[in-house]
Amino acid sequence: MLAEPYASLFRALKESIPPERLVIDPLRTLAYGNDASFYRLVPKIVVMADNQAEIARILALAHKYATPVTFRAAGTSLSGQAVTDSVLVSLWAGWQGTRLSDDASLISVEPGVIGGHANRLLAPHRRKIGPDPASINAAKVGGIAANNASGMCCGIAQNSYQTLDSMRVVLADGAMLDTGDDESRKNFADSHRELLDRLAELSRRTRDNSPLAARIRHKFRIKNTTGYSLNALVDFEDPIDILQHLMIGSEGTLGFIAEITYRTVDEHEHKASALAVFPDVKTACQAVEVLKGQPVAAAELMDRAALRSVQGKPGIPEYFSALPETAAALLVETRAPDARTLAAQTTQVSASVAHIETLSPIEFSQDPAEGARLWNIRKGLFPSVGAMRKTGTTVIIEDIAVAVPKLADAMVDLQALFAEHGYHEAIIFGHAFEGNVHFVFTQDFGDPREIERYRLFMDDVCKLVVETYDGSLKAEHSTGRNMAPFVEYEWGAEAYALMWEIKRLFDPAGLLNPGVILNQDPLVHLKNLKPLPAVNPLVDKCIECGFCEPNCPSRALTLTPRQRISCLREITRLTASGEDSARASELRAQYDYQGIDTCAGDGLCSLACPVGIDTGKMIKQLRGQRIGPFGQRLAGFIADNFDVVASATRVSLTAAGLNQRVLGNRLMGGLTGAAHRLSGRRIPLWNRFMPSGVRFRPGAHPAEEGAGHPRVVYLPSCASRTMGPARGDPERMPLYAVTATLLRRAGFSLVYPDACDALCCGMPFESKGAFPQADAKLLETEQALLAASRGGEDPVLLDTSPCSFRLREHSKGGLRFLDLVDFLHDQVLPRLQLRPLPETVAVHATCSNRKMGLETKLLAIAQACARKVVAPDQVGCCGWAGDRGFTTPELNASALRELSAALPADCSAGYSTSRTCEIGLSLHSGLYYRSIVYLVERASRLQDEAQG
Repeated sequence: MLAEPYASLFRALKESIPPERLVIDPLRTLAYGNDASFYRLVPKIVVMADNQAEIARILALAHKYATPVTFRAAGTSLSGQAVTDSVLVSLWAGWQGTRLSDDASLISVEPGVIGGHANRLLAPHRRKIGPDPASINAAKVGGIAANNASGMCCGIAQNSYQTLDSMRVVLADGAMLDTGDDESRKNFADSHRELLDRLAELSRRTRDNSPLAARIRHKFRIKNTTGYSLNALVDFEDPIDILQHLMIGSEGTLGFIAEITYRTVDEHEHKASALAVFPDVKTACQAVEVLKGQPVAAAELMDRAALRSVQGKPGIPEYFSALPETAAALLVETRAPDARTLAAQTTQVSASVAHIETLSPIEFSQDPAEGARLWNIRKGLFPSVGAMRKTGTTVIIEDIAVAVPKLADAMVDLQALFAEHGYHEAIIFGHAFEGNVHFVFTQDFGDPREIERYRLFMDDVCKLVVETYDGSLKAEHSTGRNMAPFVEYEWGAEAYALMWEIKRLFDPAGLLNPGVILNQDPLVHLKNLKPLPAVNPLVDKCIECGFCEPNCPSRALTLTPRQRISCLREITRLTASGEDSARASELRAQYDYQGIDTCAGDGLCSLACPVGIDTGKMIKQLRGQRIGPFGQRLAGFIADNFDVVASATRVSLTAAGLNQRVLGNRLMGGLTGAAHRLSGRRIPLWNRFMPSGVRFRPGAHPAEEGAGHPRVVYLPSCASRTMGPARGDPERMPLYAVTATLLRRAGFSLVYPDACDALCCGMPFESKGAFPQADAKLLETEQALLAASRGGEDPVLLDTSPCSFRLREHSKGGLRFLDLVDFLHDQVLPRLQLRPLPETVAVHATCSNRKMGLETKLLAIAQACARKVVAPDQVGCCGWAGDRGFTTPELNASALRELSAALPADCSAGYSTSRTCEIGLSLHSGLYYRSIVYLVERASRLQDEAQG
């Protein structure tokens, strides 16, 4: 139960915000109590805000009930600025608006847009947004701007502050200002004259204070996100320009950024990278000073400990292990608009540092694969420490900046501090051009002595940076709670007082993200520390960074992978300590649905995870524990009688089709919906795109042998053998028949394994946690395929990507498995005459396609067969998750909530590589989705006509 004033606030919020977007249950509020930092504060209420009007309403009610409010975008913040124990306002599914100017020199984005998505919109124009944080594929623009995040190539010149054109902001009193709209500026000047006058006075006063103005300009010559953007007071005189630039880096403490318009920057197509290794840090930093005058886009510095942390891993040069203990490296990249200019630049850059000693020659490569390999070394540093840390400890990444000429000495002094305080695993790397380095180390916050060690270490770091080097304690990660006690120490009393004046001017009641940036508690950085108990070896290395979340189909429904892990950690901690068994039981009960039932188990989280964690594997283990002995016996019965179960599925689908024909879609939907609810979700929920039942009849097709007719063993999946097209779909042939027709047209000789109907890759069993049965079915299938393929001589084709992925991942029988996409792209298309169809079609890469890296090939197949192809960028896993779409349809609905709007009006059909996924895709697009085989078969029919 909520205590006052939160109970009254909650009742008031319910009057204008749907209940499904108001979170007060213990599990989900706990889930939102964590961001990427090492702090935890559990909010009383989480509000999923969907538009600007709701933000204004929330702020008005917060003032009425005197309840602090914290805004949260993606929660990838590293300094504790996105957590609160009061009201957390999280960006929900909206906030996705984007607009490009005609020449793409400007892009307007709402705060829920992921930075990487904005760049994908700009890519065809060879433009991008300036900020390029490492989290750009997870971080949302609202957080990027609110933290003034920068990155590897951004520097100072291209950060949000410098590339800001205009913004739409909601202030603490609910007022809205669009700085890019003359009418809005005029109205705001009328309604908030006092605020603007005081900002203008602050600016004049600051500029007239020569020592203070000089101090501010000096501080922002290097990267600095400690405190507020005081440079706005000396860089601008117009109070509205001052206001919008103060919002950059304000971490939601001054207002809410509802939209930001960036001046975009060049994204040159031609790039060259080189890894230069130097005998020591000092020599590497000497090279940096020279390179700053050259056409270099990035120079990433790595100390010996950083290089050691990745040596021996795939793709890492063997010579790393032989480097001396003093060595350091620079990853240098130069970019140009054309190949000729790039070649000249690489020669110029190499010549500029030819006089500086290196341990290996500087050799630039323009090969994208080699460039990716080199950058993966740099990107792998942070996760390498996270993956190696002791279970129960957290990984901390701090960032500082000093003037470039002081960088070498600062790194040596930092390394001495690591040794002095016993952080022997710590590494240093960073953006050398800006004198900005990150240092990463592991910390145990479960031991008071370790917390004291951390306190003493951070005190010494602050003393070193501020007193010895006059640097920035936060270069690009923003102040947050972590550095709030040290803002005055870095800036001095006069500038600190100015920051408080700004805060009180914008937020007189002190309700916007209190305690962040400015905090009077000198020990706040040591409070509310997040525990990380061991829960499962599969996920214990999770650093809760949130990179996984954009890939998760349940992110707008229940929990994300990060939240599933963090909640399970708290349940485990409470259970082990016995301190609150009732709360542990309550959380565990809620976790059944939110954590286990609604997880798709698709594994896409592992693709974005810095340490490669597949949360779905852990969830499948939990499902296996939950079904118990009876469930395992039932799974064994189904596995042993798989052909009978397949026949029963066909009969059920056929009966459902007959009922649909008799009752109609509406009545059929109502009856099955009621049965689904009354059965406790056990009876599958029917929809009008449900497949018809088909019987697998491969028929007798004499194989044409010879060099021109290569043999292929074709194993149709259990879905292909039982599920035909939906009623109303113009395509009436089952998938296995269309596949056979196409492959014979292409000249292949098909062979089917014996007893096909009994075979299964094991995926349906694995998804339920029935691992022994899954492995048994895979072994049985493997034996049949070995026989059919003449001991593995012939390749085996799978027509469903989840099946091919599982067989590739788990089979040990020496078989060559061909996914349908690989086979069509590499072997079938070259043997066909194609006539691209005059249609617009959509393609959907399944989770298995993505994990196998087949998205590009799938798109290429469709582009060879249709006039126009669309692949919605923001639609990932469909959430059908095997058979989960039948029993938990809300997961599929949530995952595909943006699909229909992302498809053009002239789109005629959709194509994918999984029959069950295609059901949900059809349902939520209104189009018939079917296998990509159907599209290729249609586009190649002219071949039969020509031969006839």
